Amino acid sequence: MIFERHAGNPILMREDIPDVPPAVIDATSVFNPGAVKHDGRYLLLLRVQTRGRETHMMLAESSDGMRFDVRPRVIPVDGLERVSGHIYHIYDPRITRLEGTFFVMFAADTDKGCRIGLARTDDFERLELVGFGDNCGDVRNGVLFPERIGGRYLRLDRPNVRQLEGGVTTGDEIFLSESEDLKSWRALGSVMQGRPHYWDEMIGSGPPPVKTREGWLHIYHGIATHLMNGFVYQAGVVLLDLDDPTRVIARGRDNILEPRESYELIGQVPNVIFPGGMIVDDCDEDGFVLSGSRVLLYYGAADTSVCLATTTVAELLNACRV
Repeated sequence: MIFERHAGNPILMREDIPDVPPAVIDATSVFNPGAVKHDGRYLLLLRVQTRGRETHMMLAESSDGMRFDVRPRVIPVDGLERVSGHIYHIYDPRITRLEGTFFVMFAADTDKGCRIGLARTDDFERLELVGFGDNCGDVRNGVLFPERIGGRYLRLDRPNVRQLEGGVTTGDEIFLSESEDLKSWRALGSVMQGRPHYWDEMIGSGPPPVKTREGWLHIYHGIATHLMNGFVYQAGVVLLDLDDPTRVIARGRDNILEPRESYELIGQVPNVIFPGGMIVDDCDEDGFVLSGSRVLLYYGAADTSVCLATTTVAELLNACRV
């Protein structure tokens, strides 16, 4: 077993979300968080859903990465009011520490489809909008690399180009995109595709990649769509080249985490493990994570609660090659 589930899962449920009138009252669910460790504190940027199926971002903090308290306030995104068109939801934040600050990529449902927004913050009191990806079309699951590569900002994203029968528009291919200013993005090429008939027919990025001596280690989600009882969301792992992340060095054949527990199998959307936040304990002096480092993976379970599973960098690297 690659991951060990936390004995106290789920670590956050709807009952843990304080009311913040009028935006959040009697929250319906909390899931798909971004994660980061800052000043010795573990922070989760949460997707909170209301009874009206509106979504808001709220912050949870912890001293040990396992027991979290949710701050009683909604985190605003300054600048969204300047975006043209109507924004229905913002959700699924992913956090990257880059050049001395924190960047949050998030999905936004609009009249023109899904867009990837990017905001920045130093303290998670407020987010300041940097860009809204108006030139990128319908795209989701954006994650920002934690450093420039070849002088460019890079991100992984997933164009939504496939309409599922009776369902949403989704995608089966992760791309690498570049930017000079974090506002306008250009696709550089395909990184990986879904594998028809297997566990990851449709795919999308999970937490931002982490830098190892062997390559960029990246956890992604895969969706099995061919099962009689509906979709199953799972997590997988891939290793990308440090200088050219469109080149896959190794990709695990099997999933590394799949719905098995009741809180993953039963909920608002059954059979879902959706990885969105990952914290790695230790790096060397050059910024590479150590192979023996503990990995804390925070994931949404059944679009209903937040859960935690742990492993090591070495276990994930090994899983890439199985």
